[in-house]
Amino acid sequence: MIVRDTVEVFKMYKGMTRIRLQELFTLEENNKGTRGHSLKLAKLRCTRDCGKYFFSNRVINRWNGLDQQTVGATSLNVLKTRLETINNTRMGFFVD
Repeated sequence: MIVRDTVEVFKMYKGMTRIRLQELFTLEENNKGTRGHSLKLAKLRCTRDCGKYFFSNRVINRWNGLDQQTVGATSLNVLKTRLETINNTRMGFFVD
C-alpha cells in the first residue's frame, strides 16, 4: 500500500493524473542543505488523530525519505524498479 501511495505521488508530480501535486501537498519552502532530494513535501499539523492516516499525511515521510535519483525518475517503470531496489536494500523502509 505504501509503495502504491508513493507511485501515486509520482504520477501527480509528473502530471499523469488529473490531480496535481500542488492541490494536495505544499512543497517545502526552506529546503535546508543537500540531504535527500529537491522536491520535499511539507507536513501539515493534524489536530485530530484520524488526520494522521489520510493519504496526504501518510505518504509524506516516505516520499521525503527517497533520494534524488528515485524522485527524478524518467518513467513510471523506472520509479517502480528503484522503489523495488530500495525495498530490497533498506530493510523496513516500506513497513509501518
